[in-house]
Amino acid sequence: MLQLLAGQADLVLLRDSVEWEGRSLLKALVREVTLKGEQVQVLGCEVSEEAFREGLDADTNRRLVYHDVFGDPRGWAGDGEPLEALRACLRGADPGPCTLAVDSLSWLLLHAPCGAVCRALSAPRRQVRVLGLLHEDVHGPGPLGALGSLAQVEVTVGGGLGCSMARVLQPKPRRRAVEQTHWFSILPNFSLQLHREPPMETQLQRRPPSPTTDATAGLTFNVHLSEKEREARDTLALPFHFSSEKKQSLLRPAGAASTSQIFYEPDAEDYLDQEDPDDDLDI
Repeated sequence: MLQLLAGQADLVLLRDSVEWEGRSLLKALVREVTLKGEQVQVLGCEVSEEAFREGLDADTNRRLVYHDVFGDPRGWAGDGEPLEALRACLRGADPGPCTLAVDSLSWLLLHAPCGAVCRALSAPRRQVRVLGLLHEDVHGPGPLGALGSLAQVEVTVGGGLGCSMARVLQPKPRRRAVEQTHWFSILPNFSLQLHREPPMETQLQRRPPSPTTDATAGLTFNVHLSEKEREARDTLALPFHFSSEKKQSLLRPAGAASTSQIFYEPDAEDYLDQEDPDDDLDI
């Protein structure tokens, strides 16, 4: 996955979400670049400089050139507005290849127009590669599509069971995009450990579940019917089933004398209204 920082990848998007954060991968890639001896600048917007440097070794922190936008969001004491600070970092200070880690592009998109951020990232520059952290569940399809069209590599971070997964998408001009999946772990010192295949516990989780045991085993009663029991059940007359004989016993044929009568004895306080015998009219 470190090959993402080589070649023509001028913009690498690290897309994370609330389910799986991508700042740890950003810090791990920054550490790997510093180990190669290249220049690294960090445009810190979302977290403080102390929070970003926490966990990195002393040699990595010494090589970082940190631009603190988090502590000066208005640019009163630094390089001006956040967008101007981005442009200044993209111009580069020293000769030679340089990697700019932006933490994060989502923060810039919330404080500057999307078109201005895209123009700054697409402006001609020399030997400055950008690693931009982007929270994809914060923005709509418009900003995501605009930044995706500028990126040479898109890395979507995910995972499960303690192991991270990076889905790498590399668009190819006039060709089908290349998509790869990398499994990795980030150690406490933010060193990156790649895996050729998912860890064993992840593979076990992805396997189909084994057949469950019989839930009826050990019961003191039988929940299944034999063939004879099923035939006896089918011959039983259900209590709510009205056969012709039952209907004849309940319903007397027409013209037969009724043996039942209803007698009504009014109470002393009953009032019989001849115009409204049922007492259901509201006049």
